Amino acid sequence: MIGSLTKIIFFIIIIATVSIAAGAIIDAGGVITMQFASYEVSLTPIQGIIGIILCLSILLTAKWIFGIIVAIFKFFNGDETAITRYFNKNKEERGYKALADSMVSMAAGEGKDAINNANRAERLLKRPQLTNLVSAQAAEKFGDNKRALKYYKRLLKNDQTRFVGLQGLLKQKLLEGDTETALLLAEKAFSIRPKHEQTLNILFDLQTEKLDWKGAQKTIKANVRAGKLPKDVGLRREAILLLADAKEMLEAGEIDKGKAAAIAANKSSPDLIPAAILAAEMYMLENNKRSASRVLKKTWGLNPHPDLATAFAEINLKETSSERRKRFNPLIKLKSEHSETKLLIAELAIGNEDFPAARRAIKNLTSTNPTVRSLALMAAIEKGEGADEKTVRAWLNKALTASRGPQWVCEKCSNIHSSWQPRCGNCETFDSLSWKEPLTDDTKLTNEMLDFTAGILTGSESSPPPVTNIDDAEVVDD
Repeated sequence: MIGSLTKIIFFIIIIATVSIAAGAIIDAGGVITMQFASYEVSLTPIQGIIGIILCLSILLTAKWIFGIIVAIFKFFNGDETAITRYFNKNKEERGYKALADSMVSMAAGEGKDAINNANRAERLLKRPQLTNLVSAQAAEKFGDNKRALKYYKRLLKNDQTRFVGLQGLLKQKLLEGDTETALLLAEKAFSIRPKHEQTLNILFDLQTEKLDWKGAQKTIKANVRAGKLPKDVGLRREAILLLADAKEMLEAGEIDKGKAAAIAANKSSPDLIPAAILAAEMYMLENNKRSASRVLKKTWGLNPHPDLATAFAEINLKETSSERRKRFNPLIKLKSEHSETKLLIAELAIGNEDFPAARRAIKNLTSTNPTVRSLALMAAIEKGEGADEKTVRAWLNKALTASRGPQWVCEKCSNIHSSWQPRCGNCETFDSLSWKEPLTDDTKLTNEMLDFTAGILTGSESSPPPVTNIDDAEVVDD
């Protein structure tokens, strides 16, 4: 600070001296006269200018000699590097200038100049933590990945820059598609800076890609502790990871561990439909119908879904259709106006051969929001009430062009999935599937898909014949 201030004052004095001397030369006309005690010197303007230049040169030389004397004095007083530092000072200044020029060139998009200046700075400066970083970034930005890799590896040798080196190598390995090495690098980077958001996100993505559910759970907890992820989002993601882990353990025959993970997943996120269904299945292994029913009811109250109704029906497969209809009443009351509830009421009524009640339940749905399912149910109602074959087939004909209704749709890429999964099968985004009606659905329906059966909810095995000749079907107005 003091050194910089001294330089500024010295520079101002020189400028002032030159200005005064130049003014004196201009005012003097043809001759400049200077008096020193009893001596008088007369100079022409050119001689005056030369004199000024000589004076400045003498001052600079004196400054340089003074610096050498000070360095020698320090050397003899025990500072062994004083002389070396003095002569390297100018070299260091040129090195910092080259470093600054490299950064400016990078910002300006001048790749060749950025790399050349970075190389020059590397030769002039003995600060590898700076020059290696700038050299790596310059090489990476302008496509020289091989050179960038070399400099990032150098950064690993310094404690101060090791994390940056790991980040650079991680990025390079991801670009190369080497996810195995990338995962190891991300784990190492995480161990150095466990609160770094980008590292946490990359590590989580790599762990879920490799199906490392337990490792991903630890990463999610670290993300929440670091304040990088809201607690509710963290609980939701942890539930999905527990669910995926539970399925793997059950497939491996680890029933007790799988059961514990499934129940924990449901507790972490009660609105997660697949977790509720698996938790109910685990309770049913012990014939704990009460707990299974409680889990399914809670999730239905948050997010009605046909798979929840199927799982609820499976709790008691030996009951009559009337008994089943009665047992479902508490579930139905939770979301009585929801379209899924109305479809459920219709299916239960059909199973009990109460066709008027089934018609009342879905009458509005077939006109306001017709779907394959509601129209197929209406076909079953017509069949049950003894309508002619053409009327039944007309409803099924309508279903051919109707929406399939809600499906598992990725919020990011809109890809449709036949069943829920932790990651989108298309864009691989984690926890992106939502049960909703897609904007577009190119899935082609077949006659078999329209062959209605009430199935496990109704206990009915009969179904109307499938449409074999669509052209013969009539379209019926609601």
